[in-house]
Amino acid sequence: MRAETQANIEKIRNSLELLGQRMDIETAQHRLEEFNARVEDPNLWNDQAGAQKLMRDRQMLVDKMGIYDQIKSGLDDNVELIELGEMEGDEEVVAEAEQALADLVEVAAAKELEALLDGEADGNDTFLEINAGAGGTEACDWAQMLARMFTRWAEKKGYEVELQSQEAGTEAGIKSVSYKISGPNAYGWLKSESGVHRLVRISPFGKGTRETSFASVWVYPVVDDNIEIEVNPADIRIDTYRSSGAGGQHVNTTDSAVRITHAPTGIVVTSSEKSQHQNRDIAMKALKSRLYQLELEKRTASIRESHEAKGDAGWGNQIRSYVLQPYQMVKDLRTGFETSDTQGVLDGDLDGLMASVLAQNVSGKSRADARSEA
Repeated sequence: MRAETQANIEKIRNSLELLGQRMDIETAQHRLEEFNARVEDPNLWNDQAGAQKLMRDRQMLVDKMGIYDQIKSGLDDNVELIELGEMEGDEEVVAEAEQALADLVEVAAAKELEALLDGEADGNDTFLEINAGAGGTEACDWAQMLARMFTRWAEKKGYEVELQSQEAGTEAGIKSVSYKISGPNAYGWLKSESGVHRLVRISPFGKGTRETSFASVWVYPVVDDNIEIEVNPADIRIDTYRSSGAGGQHVNTTDSAVRITHAPTGIVVTSSEKSQHQNRDIAMKALKSRLYQLELEKRTASIRESHEAKGDAGWGNQIRSYVLQPYQMVKDLRTGFETSDTQGVLDGDLDGLMASVLAQNVSGKSRADARSEA
C-alpha cells in the first residue's frame, strides 16, 4: 500500500476518533434507544417545549451516528478493496479505492471541524478584546498587529466586524481595542484565542535590537436574546468619559463613551462608538455576555476566573509565540502546533492554529504530532 494512502487512512482514523469522542460513541446506541422509548410516550406532547427539545436532541444524535457510520464504512470498504485489488493485481480497482479514500479525507475533516464547533455557545457572535501588555510602545504596536490579524481572519470568513471601543497608544499602536464579530460559529472559532500572545522581532522603532512584546486577548460570546442574565443595579458602576481613540470616523470625541464596572467579579466593559444611550446598551450587553461566559466556564469546571483568565500580559502566561527574528515561526504552546508561515498567520491564516486547540479541548491531549506524522 502506498505511503500516501496509508497517510490518508491515518487521517480518517484520527477524524473518526474525534467524532467518536465528541458524541461518546460507546453510549450512543443506548442513548438513542432511550430517546426512542421517550418518543413513544403518549404524554410526550403535553409539554410542547420539552417534546421539541427531545426531538431535536434525538435527531442530532441520529445525524452524528449516521455520519460516523458512513465515514467508518467508507474507510473499511475501500481498505478492503485496495487489499483485494493488490492481491489480484487489479490496478484499476486499487486506483479507484485510493481516490475514494482521498475524497473521504476531505469529508471526514469537514465533519471533524463541525464536531469541534457544537458547544453550547459556539454558534454565537462574539466580542473580542485586545490589550497591550508588557513592552511599552512595542506592545501597543503588537496589539495593533493582532487587531489587524483578527480582522483579516474575520473578513476571510465573511464575518461582520464592528469596532466597539479603542484607546490609542501614546506614541504608536493601540493600548486596547474591542470588536463585536458576527457570523456563524464566530465564538466557537475565536474562543481558542483567549490568552497572552508573545511577539519576538527586531524593533521597528529605530532601536535595531530584538524585542519581546506581549498583548492579551479576551473572547466571550454575545448573549442570545433568549438567555436571561440578571444584573443587580447595585453591583455596577457606570462612568462616562471622553473617547481617546486614534481619530477617524469610528471615534467619538464627545463625553459619550461609557464604562461599566461589575463589582462582584471585577469585570470592566466599555463602548465609545455611538451616543451615550447606545453606548450604555452596548456595554450592558457586553457585561451580560461576560457574565454568561463565566457561567459557561463554571459548567465545564474551568480553572480560569473571568478577569483573571488572561493573566498578566507578560512572561510565563503566553499561549502562543510569534517569532520573526532570528527565525520565522508561530507556535501554539498549548498544543505544540507550529508553522513557519508567519506572514500568512499575521495576514489572518489562523484556522490551523485554532483547530489544534479545539481538538485538544475535545480529546484532552494534543493531536498536533499525530497530524504532522499523518
